[in-house]
Amino acid sequence: MSDMTIPARTSVLSRETIIKWAPLLVLIFLVLLFPVFEWLEDFREGKDHIYLLDSRFFSIRNAARISVAATPALMVAIGVTFIIIMGSIDLSMEGTVSVSAVIFAFAFIALGGTLASWAWLALPLALLVGAILGFINGLIHVKLQIPSFMASLAMGFVGTGLALLLTGGDRIRVEDELFRSLLTLRFLNFPLMCYVALLALLVAWFIQSRTTLGRNFYAVGGGEDLAQASGLNVARVRILGFTLAGVFFAMGALMAVGRIGIAETATGNNFMFVSITSVVVGGTALWGGIGGVWNTLIGVLIVNVINNGMVVIGLPNWVQDGVLGLLVIIAVVLSTDRKSISFVK
Repeated sequence: MSDMTIPARTSVLSRETIIKWAPLLVLIFLVLLFPVFEWLEDFREGKDHIYLLDSRFFSIRNAARISVAATPALMVAIGVTFIIIMGSIDLSMEGTVSVSAVIFAFAFIALGGTLASWAWLALPLALLVGAILGFINGLIHVKLQIPSFMASLAMGFVGTGLALLLTGGDRIRVEDELFRSLLTLRFLNFPLMCYVALLALLVAWFIQSRTTLGRNFYAVGGGEDLAQASGLNVARVRILGFTLAGVFFAMGALMAVGRIGIAETATGNNFMFVSITSVVVGGTALWGGIGGVWNTLIGVLIVNVINNGMVVIGLPNWVQDGVLGLLVIIAVVLSTDRKSISFVK
């Protein structure tokens, strides 16, 4: 009787499969979970004619509300994604967002106060400010050989201080109807800013997957020494990555101002926690080389669905933060291969 070799079966629930699909499954689970909680609450209160599909959470208005809240965070998180893919960390987003928003508002008003005048030049100016801050951030990290998280954290504080110096603590209102149409003009019940964010997401995906720079981000994150040995200018790639991240931080600033009509020192508040949480929960590996902007989109939606859903069912803010923190820990545990990483930085 001849020997027969039985081929090894590939498990459908392999670790790689779980890591790949877990964020999307979590998002679907949350979207289905919150209406159930809402239904239970209505049932407890004795309301008649209770239907899950009639829940406040499942309404188009609430979906639009989630999308609007997610838009500025998505722009910032996309910038963070490029940095984390390279295996670095950028904590400068709050300062960059604040400075970009404030300079945009001042320039917008000084140039006429409406997009119908020369005030439209304030839009590329804000993006340029973000790019310059990102470039300086990357330059400090690379040339002075300071760890990225420390260099960027310092730049974030500098940015916040500069924004406070420029405004003196005041708020600058941007009331132009054309600019505010980012929020007020709707197509298929969703504001214009959601479609602008989708376009920016597609541009980011193109950079990530269809350009040499995007491929170089993965090469650096997958192994800096190997990338250096293959002739890649790692320092240049890192500086360009931080510069590109700064541009997306500035886009987040424009979306934030478009959403509330105000630019101030506090415009960048909370973006650090939300953006990094979104990137990690979405499945982009903290050590670099794995993930991308589509993962980040899922992560941003998870974070905003949790925030929105818990407001709908009436849970306090500290519960929201606790759930998000728990999700981050679970995401890192699932995505970290402890057999290949001997030391956690």
